[in-house]
Amino acid sequence: MAIGGSASGNGRRVAGWCIQPTQLLWKLSDTARQFRQRQTLTEEAALGRRGEDVAHRYLQKKGLRVVARNYKPGGDSEIDIVAREGDLIVFVEVKSRSSAEFGSPERAIDGEKQKHIVRAARAYVNRAGIEWSQVRFDTISVVFTDPPSIFHQQDAFFSGRALPAGD
Repeated sequence: MAIGGSASGNGRRVAGWCIQPTQLLWKLSDTARQFRQRQTLTEEAALGRRGEDVAHRYLQKKGLRVVARNYKPGGDSEIDIVAREGDLIVFVEVKSRSSAEFGSPERAIDGEKQKHIVRAARAYVNRAGIEWSQVRFDTISVVFTDPPSIFHQQDAFFSGRALPAGD
């Protein structure tokens, strides 16, 4: 996205920004979804969904293909975003905060939360017939400053991708 300068391609100038048609569509879609969610979700849940929207767009810009959101195989396990990067399946946990006043968002991903995410990931790979060696676990922290701050940590759960064999 070009900032300020001249518009290129099929972009449209909006308040000094050059926005591509697909970006405008995404922005309108996100805004409509967030408005609807504010009507039905708690403030905390709406902030989480907004963070997932930001993380989704961030991953797309980095070249990952998002294949699922909020995957729930059952029970208390859920994966915020499932993405594909080449041959890897990337399971992403997204944590959002309105400020960093009480520490970084990823600090909320403790060992118990990791177990739930790994359990859901195992269900996903078993169902899809994917090799466990083709799995990576990332975290994305979003702090809604102006502009939002995004911190992406690859291989966040297991250093050196030494994944445990069983759960």
